[in-house]
Amino acid sequence: MRVAVVRFPGSNCDEDTLRAARAAGADSYEVWHRDTDLRDADAVMIPGGFAYGDHLRAGAIARFSPVMTAVAEAARAGMPVLGICNGFQVLCEAGLLPGALMRNAGQLFLSRPVAVRIENTVTPFTNAYQKGAIFRVPIAHGEGRYVASPDTVAELESEGRVVMRYATENPNGSVNSIAGIVNTAGNVVAMMPHPERAAHPTVGESEGAKVFESVLMSVGLSRGGST
Repeated sequence: MRVAVVRFPGSNCDEDTLRAARAAGADSYEVWHRDTDLRDADAVMIPGGFAYGDHLRAGAIARFSPVMTAVAEAARAGMPVLGICNGFQVLCEAGLLPGALMRNAGQLFLSRPVAVRIENTVTPFTNAYQKGAIFRVPIAHGEGRYVASPDTVAELESEGRVVMRYATENPNGSVNSIAGIVNTAGNVVAMMPHPERAAHPTVGESEGAKVFESVLMSVGLSRGGST
């Protein structure tokens, strides 16, 4: 299985994401922001960081990169797409997910582990989890407060499209403690916490690895059982 990891100027979690995908068994490789071809990818991941230095606002410039045309086309075709932290911001700015990420409620950059709860296990990136599973995973963001119109939030909740919530605290003030969502089609997922930083026992937490294991299982099932 081939996983394309998009790198923008300012990305800083691309190597971690590449490593986590490889550890799960994927052939992961980097795609530069100026590329227009995902090179036969089976899944796409947009990692954390500060694309274009978060100028204007997080993700606002990255959405215009040439690679995002290919990402949008892949998403519309049903390919699994994951955005992590800055990737969440980019996907919202690109219109591939609803809502927006605003400055944290406390106006401070947050970088520490938090507890999250898995709410939806039928996405390509969460099917290896049990619904309701709680684990600790790092966050690292200044603009991580998820906001959306009341109608959009109601739709996300009623359709089960909240993928992940903050479990014991709401560190950034996100509406309904939302930490991750999925699109209507069910193939585009984004989350503010960093599963790639909680994917190996040596860092004290390995539950994040299941995000990467999930997409391998998802693509394998779509191929009839082969990854």
